[in-house]
Amino acid sequence: MILHEFIDYDTLKLTWWVLLGVLLIGFAVTDGFDMGVGTLLPFAARTDMERRIAINTIAPVWEGNQVWFILGGGAIFAAWPPLYAVSFSGFYIAMFLILAALILRPVAFKYRSKREDPRWRSAWDWALFIGGFVPALVFGVAVGNVLQGVPFRLSDELRPFYEGGFFGLLNPFALLCGLLSVAMLVMHGGAWLGLKATGMVALRARTFGMLAAIAVIVLFALGGVWVWLGIDGYRILSGITPDMASNPLRKQVAVEAGAWFTNYGAHRWMLIAPALGFLGALGALLGLARQREVSTFLFSKLSVVGIISTVGLSMFPFILPSSIDPRSSLTVWDSGSSHSTLFNMLVATVIFLPLILVYTSWVYKVLWGKVTAKDIEDSQDTAY
Repeated sequence: MILHEFIDYDTLKLTWWVLLGVLLIGFAVTDGFDMGVGTLLPFAARTDMERRIAINTIAPVWEGNQVWFILGGGAIFAAWPPLYAVSFSGFYIAMFLILAALILRPVAFKYRSKREDPRWRSAWDWALFIGGFVPALVFGVAVGNVLQGVPFRLSDELRPFYEGGFFGLLNPFALLCGLLSVAMLVMHGGAWLGLKATGMVALRARTFGMLAAIAVIVLFALGGVWVWLGIDGYRILSGITPDMASNPLRKQVAVEAGAWFTNYGAHRWMLIAPALGFLGALGALLGLARQREVSTFLFSKLSVVGIISTVGLSMFPFILPSSIDPRSSLTVWDSGSSHSTLFNMLVATVIFLPLILVYTSWVYKVLWGKVTAKDIEDSQDTAY
């Protein structure tokens, strides 16, 4: 027997759907608070020293946190090639904005404190704001469009054709999802600054974090009602075999109102995801109000996990529905890589993902503690 045949093809597909979710959630939970801090920077920190304190709370970890983004992109490329081809070509301008903002952020980190000119530092502070706000907004807008269906089709030779435009992405529901994403990460960033910063930075961050937590609860609820009443979901009509070959055109798909809620009726345990989204945000709100630092950050994490999981569980088994040709929609079962590719990737993941988790945990343990003005003054040569 060939080694990869020890694990069924359908099991591998499902495993990689779960792992893709884990990688995306890992990125949002770790690099998410970095983006939240960047978004809060001009508002929660008002003096140069306060902004240096805020920046240095994430300075030791932001590079490592971005590993999750790279892993997620690599997983999409290797495990779901059609998804990579359609999303990265169809969302080209959106992806360019995200990458430009993420590239701007490390440049701002490195150059901000190289000169003492207030205008120089203020310009880089706003660059950090852009590096946090823009990716948070665009990621949310992208998710909002995926829930509505993306205007692409597959030819008989399975060549993807995207028939939308950038401004078509900026529809009301997608913008609501973008605002939810920004609010979620601002809440997460506020919880982080409450945990790691001191003085007025922590105080203001808690205030903005509470406002963001309220916005998360309201926007998440509004988004759910909108999906229920105004967004058609997708449902597979034809029989589908989990171990089928990767050919999306072999199925029949219906577009129906309320279809995105079908999984919750069939599998009640999935309701844990939206419950975590709401309860985590509520717990973060109360924790910020009562200045409970560690539990607040944990609740904020739970909210992020719950909100992102809600999207994935609602859409399963779809990963990229098509609004102009539902039959072309990509699902977990018909758009994955080959059996051997998924198995080999899983072996590599089993080896390296625990190493990443152990190293990340060790870094956070070593760098545990608050950042103070004295820390910055004592480390002028190394602090940002």
